[in-house]
Amino acid sequence: MGDRWYSEAVVYCLDIDTYADSDGDGVGDIRGLIGRLDYLARLGVTCLWLHPIHPSPNKDDGYDATDFYNVDPRFGTLGDFAELLHQAQNRGIRVIIDLVVNHTSDQHPWFVSARSSPDSPYRDWYVWSDEEPEDRHQGMVFPGEQHETWTYDRTAKGWYYHRFYKFQPDLNMANPAVRAEVKKIMSFWLQLGVSGFRMDAAPFIIELTEPGNPNSPKDFEFLTELRQHVQWRRGDAVLLAEANVEPDQLPTFFGDSGGSANRLHMLFDFMLNGRLMLALARQDPEPVIEALRDTPALPEGGQWATFLRNHDEIDLSRLTAEQRNEVYAQFGPDEDMRIYDRGIRRRLAPMLGNDRRRLELAYSLQFSLRGTPVLRYGEEIGMGEDLSLPGRQAIRTPMQWRYQPNAGFSTADPEKLVRPVIDKGEFSYEKVNVTAQRADRTSLLAWFERMIRTLREAPEIGSGSTTHIDVPTPPGVLAHRADGSTGTMVFLHNLGTGDAVVDLSHLEPEADLPIDVLGDRSYAPVGKLDRLQLAGYGYRWIRLRRGRGF
Repeated sequence: MGDRWYSEAVVYCLDIDTYADSDGDGVGDIRGLIGRLDYLARLGVTCLWLHPIHPSPNKDDGYDATDFYNVDPRFGTLGDFAELLHQAQNRGIRVIIDLVVNHTSDQHPWFVSARSSPDSPYRDWYVWSDEEPEDRHQGMVFPGEQHETWTYDRTAKGWYYHRFYKFQPDLNMANPAVRAEVKKIMSFWLQLGVSGFRMDAAPFIIELTEPGNPNSPKDFEFLTELRQHVQWRRGDAVLLAEANVEPDQLPTFFGDSGGSANRLHMLFDFMLNGRLMLALARQDPEPVIEALRDTPALPEGGQWATFLRNHDEIDLSRLTAEQRNEVYAQFGPDEDMRIYDRGIRRRLAPMLGNDRRRLELAYSLQFSLRGTPVLRYGEEIGMGEDLSLPGRQAIRTPMQWRYQPNAGFSTADPEKLVRPVIDKGEFSYEKVNVTAQRADRTSLLAWFERMIRTLREAPEIGSGSTTHIDVPTPPGVLAHRADGSTGTMVFLHNLGTGDAVVDLSHLEPEADLPIDVLGDRSYAPVGKLDRLQLAGYGYRWIRLRRGRGF
């Protein structure tokens, strides 16, 4: 793949500690992950996104780092990580890691020094206030779990700022020394061989916090600096970030007002994700059509990352209260399925009633929309959640590999596991695991492998343009197309339960021996495009034409 390899990638995200344990201590590790790279290559993964890998007290799943230049000893060593990069590259898989530099752990040596004395060289690496800030109880990221964003430190005799938990003090991005250190961190991992970073909390990284000002200014030029720095160090490295902000602000994260794509390469499409959930809940494609229509235009080179489930909750904050309640009613009817007054802490399979037809439909829709698809570990086999675990941990249970005890994740005693495996109900590891599905040609895993192979043969999905085909369609049916230099694909998805017939005969002049390349079942040949059949919860990917030379 070329410099814009990410536009045609399939990204797979995982937590090392819950994926595969090689030494039997109950915690997943790098060696265990290396042993599963062949599985990921067979699935069709081309980019592996690792959640925080740094040493940490682990009060927030590793997002509270104490050393940005090392690997958590629970996972292995830097040598193990270098071997992971080598073995992944041998299989055509790139690796990106979480860049969590909005804050550190309060046990990080920088903060320990900063709070010890006003004269500490690290004092100004964090955000302090001598007086109690007026915005102390505003801006919490985790409402219900957080009650303030400023905490008084008796040792420091001052208030320190933390956008997240109080054990995660924010770094002061207005300090040139902090900016230089962030670049140094990135350089270290790029030199080791990572292909880029997923930037956690991008809007907060560029925030120039002013005590008492809940709307502190943002310095977007820092993103420009980071992009330039990364490109000089490794020309094909990527910056993928989360920025769940208002739609009109999104283009600014990609580039400056001149239209240059000189900041982030990719952003997660939270706007589309919320509307996908609403569309599935309503069995009506209109929210997806609205998202395609209302998404701001990106500068040349900008790319969306699409997802259905990621490592956090399903964030419905971009929906209205009424729309959010519609999604809750369908997918999170019980209070313990919800979190932070804005989201759902469940996996997709149980949300969709473990209905294979709806699962295929949902992922077919995600993978056929514009952008780069991101898939969370375990979704490819339809794993469930454990709602007895607190918060986001409900969807962070060990990967289910085999029928064996602990789901083949670890040989440790069950009580020593980093998190309990799911061993009861229809999503238990005895019913849902890789080994069983690998032996079954009709399994969800086999379907994912086939679907991803098809996606790799249709590069116009990721690197081209995607538009809604605005023609009369039966209720519940979405028709869209992807156009690029490699040709044109047409997609039909029926979010409803009733069979449908779609007329796309107006596309006939563009067609060049159109043919089905993926579908929920065998349909009659495409023919003249005037009577395209579609079953309830059905989908069809149709190759309309190929570009010249392809």
